[in-house]
Amino acid sequence: MTSDLAKKVDEQLAHHREQLEQLIRIPSVSADAFDQTEVERSAKFVAEMARERGFEAEVIQVKTAAGAVGRPAVLAHKKVGEERPTVLLYAHHDVQPQGTAEGWETAPFEPTERDGRLYGRGAADDKAGVLVHMGALAALGEDLDVNVTLFIEGEEEVGSPTFHDFLETYREQLEADVIVVADSNNWRVGEPALTTSLRGVVRLGVEVSTLKYGVHSGQFGGVAIDAVTAMSHIISSLHDENGSVAVEGLQAWDDAEVEYSEENLRLDSGLLDSTEIVGTGSLNSRMWTQPAISVIGMDVTSTAESSNTIIPSCKAYISMRVAPGQDPQEAGELLAKHVHEHVPFGATVRTEVAEAGSGFKVDDSSEAAEIMREALTEAFEHHAVGIGTGGSIPFVADLHDVFPAADILITGVEDPDTRAHAHNESLHLGDWRNAILAEALLLKKIGEKHA
Repeated sequence: MTSDLAKKVDEQLAHHREQLEQLIRIPSVSADAFDQTEVERSAKFVAEMARERGFEAEVIQVKTAAGAVGRPAVLAHKKVGEERPTVLLYAHHDVQPQGTAEGWETAPFEPTERDGRLYGRGAADDKAGVLVHMGALAALGEDLDVNVTLFIEGEEEVGSPTFHDFLETYREQLEADVIVVADSNNWRVGEPALTTSLRGVVRLGVEVSTLKYGVHSGQFGGVAIDAVTAMSHIISSLHDENGSVAVEGLQAWDDAEVEYSEENLRLDSGLLDSTEIVGTGSLNSRMWTQPAISVIGMDVTSTAESSNTIIPSCKAYISMRVAPGQDPQEAGELLAKHVHEHVPFGATVRTEVAEAGSGFKVDDSSEAAEIMREALTEAFEHHAVGIGTGGSIPFVADLHDVFPAADILITGVEDPDTRAHAHNESLHLGDWRNAILAEALLLKKIGEKHA
């Protein structure tokens, strides 16, 4: 079975590659400041690809009760029998902004191959995931023996604001026995993985004020503290002397099937030689199943515009990754409580939870998970492992809430060199080919299990 499917995948791969490059050339950035007609154009092309593979497909924009209209998504179906199992295949066709032009070695929306990798915004995250689904379905062709629904989202990169409404509106059409989310990563190049845990995410806005207005630092410096210094005291309280998160009440656990070496961690993360690795416990638990806090933005006078003025107010965003299983709202409240308890010098502080997304833990002992690992191992010719992901995919929790009986499998084509969301994002083409074969094998094996 593997050799026959592998032959079909290889025969069709050039066509899938051509369509992947066409999709990358569409700058489908879903952020509000960008041209949303490109997201619509991308959705239409995805629908065309689905129809080419024998699916009934439509482009849909759901409307929420509050009147918000979602970005265009693609919903497509192919039914082979009422009694056959149904598999829902998810990916997203929208992408992150490209950032500054000077950071790219080649044009971000012109796919370019170098050293076995395809470079371009969305090459890996997640247009390659879209083509993994298309490639697997093409390889099976008329031999497809399970019902398949394609759900290709158009707003993942802006937090999936209408995702839950979409699930509720199209619940009957989306219901499935197995859900495959192609938006994660492998352990390393050539080493496949099934993602078994995701951290949640909290984003807390903090505003600190110490003065009614800015005053001369020469006149009042020494009695009036600036807001940036007060904010710095708050930020410094978030970690202990080891660099572990110091917010009380947060959950953490240490459980990893594989382990990073310090050498690989430093190589993959870009840590400077002099910078210490912070935290305690195994390296993977620190990144996958323990909380983590980062300051991701601050509004303060720039150095170019600075003057001898005591700054009266300062705003910051604090991003916290939450261990799988902890309620992100509860975690956000604990973080806000910590901030208010560590305000120095009587400064005034306001906090607001701006984002709260749930983590997720996969049942990796399910039949579907075992089949997925088997398929990955055969396709990559390398043992597949279970890994966590320190990042968040909050909509996975929505999928579980709406379809609690479905087995959710999280796969993907990214690797430590992918640089998703950053300059020079890239896809390892060999791993992409193997991911197509693995998914084809998964669908084939699920059909055979229910023959």
